[in-house]
Amino acid sequence: MKYFKFTILSLAIILFTACKNEKSNTEESKDETKTPEVLYVAKPDATTVNWTAYKTTEKTPVGGQFTTVNFDDKKGATPEEALNGLEFSIPISSLFTKDETRDAKLKASFFGVMVDPELIGGTIKHVDGKYIASITMNGVTNDLPLEVSITDERRVKMTAVMQLKDWNALGALESLNKVCFDLHKGPDGVSKTWEEVAIEVSTYLREE
Repeated sequence: MKYFKFTILSLAIILFTACKNEKSNTEESKDETKTPEVLYVAKPDATTVNWTAYKTTEKTPVGGQFTTVNFDDKKGATPEEALNGLEFSIPISSLFTKDETRDAKLKASFFGVMVDPELIGGTIKHVDGKYIASITMNGVTNDLPLEVSITDERRVKMTAVMQLKDWNALGALESLNKVCFDLHKGPDGVSKTWEEVAIEVSTYLREE
């Protein structure tokens, strides 16, 4: 009788184990057929930062860019999540306008007289459906509202207009206007450097 009980117990254990393994194999099969999660990734090598300043009473545009923007790859399940919380820094040394003389004046007489003449830093924030860049320049941190468009091809365009007074940079602007006084004169003979700077950032969110 004891042998008979032992045989039944052994058989039950074998059946239970077989069922468990079958279930486990089925679950593994389901996991293998799951669609992998798509992550959107913002990368610095896919990012460009362009700016437009203005001179003369007629508001003649002067364009340039920063050829380097530094940040760690930022991932997210959505484009908004990939951009939200992205911390960046821009070295002033990467300023480029296709005119070496102008570049030197901007670096020395504008950024060079600021509290921190080497870097512009900031963080992109996505709050309540709106984008903001919290930017630190000249020792001042201020929020800059962004207009953002994201295409189906995952191309991102951010635009904004900085008012230099919001970063206490009017002194730096005056310093620049002194060294560019004659160059910033228009047909009316008035030398003027505008307080606003248009910003355009372009990037591409890769998939992983």
